[in-house]
Amino acid sequence: MSDAAAPGRIAVIWSPEARTDLRAIDRETAMQILYCLERYLAARSGDVKKLKPPRTDFRLRCGDYRVFFEPSGDSAIHITGVRNRREAYR
Repeated sequence: MSDAAAPGRIAVIWSPEARTDLRAIDRETAMQILYCLERYLAARSGDVKKLKPPRTDFRLRCGDYRVFFEPSGDSAIHITGVRNRREAYR
């Protein structure tokens, strides 16, 4: 794959709530979530879905966890939360 065909890199902005959510998760699982997020940002591959109203954000599935984010233009995303699937949509 040439550099022209590769998608551009995206900056990640973590909200204080999302940082707290990630720190509350065990280290191994948190690293898997970060790897999943990195793979999505590098190649736009992953299980991403735009959520239905009243929510306006997107979610990325990472095993039993969900990473919620909002795009901030073409070059950044704002991560708003990282939750276990059991409590993600409550």
